[in-house]
Amino acid sequence: MKKSILALAALTLLAGQAMAQEVKFATEATYPPFEYMDSNNEFQGFDMDLARAICAEAKLTCSFHNQAFDSLIPSLKFRRFDAAIAAMDVTPERAKQVDFSDIYYENSAVFVIAEGKFAKAQELAGKNVGVQNGTSHQTYLQEQLKDQGVVAVPYASYQNALLDLTSGRVEAVFADTAVAAEWLKEHPGYQMLGKPVTDAKYFGAGFAIAVNKGNQALLDSLNQGLAAIKANGTYQQIFDRYFAK
Repeated sequence: MKKSILALAALTLLAGQAMAQEVKFATEATYPPFEYMDSNNEFQGFDMDLARAICAEAKLTCSFHNQAFDSLIPSLKFRRFDAAIAAMDVTPERAKQVDFSDIYYENSAVFVIAEGKFAKAQELAGKNVGVQNGTSHQTYLQEQLKDQGVVAVPYASYQNALLDLTSGRVEAVFADTAVAAEWLKEHPGYQMLGKPVTDAKYFGAGFAIAVNKGNQALLDSLNQGLAAIKANGTYQQIFDRYFAK
């Protein structure tokens, strides 16, 4: 009887440890090549492959859940999810609300326009520019270009913003350089305008995984997993899969 009780207690402890290792990731899966849904309604993209590799290395069981981008941090704060990976820029304002992992991708942003429509970014003064709601891109336009007359038009997703670009409802879209490059592969007649923007206040820090404030154990596990896949070459393999020319 005593052995049975001890065995049951051991199984209960193991089950509790297994549950503790489960990590619920929130993402916004309309942002190729970083995150998107494939034809089988499965999560794919650079961020998704990276998270899976980190979880495998850190021995975490991870699941992914689609959310609007501007709800990701609130969802973390309300403890609906444990972490968020969604091409999220590290900014001082966000760092007040969540903790961030080490940087996993260095980014920049660009304007996308109809080919030949503008010669330089300054010509966007007084124009409507599509941007995803709740992003660093939106903040940049509102804080840095509002005085120049640039109107930031918010969208739930960049796919909707780019669709409106093709229909002429906006004059440009301001997006991450990698996302713009991915879209331009399938859309001749459009181009990037000017040089990529790397203002460190908005974009220069890079992308990181967000976790609930104070969850140091999870943060340590994710950072250890990230460091391991960078050291063993897995990170580079994933990077090359999406970004190698």
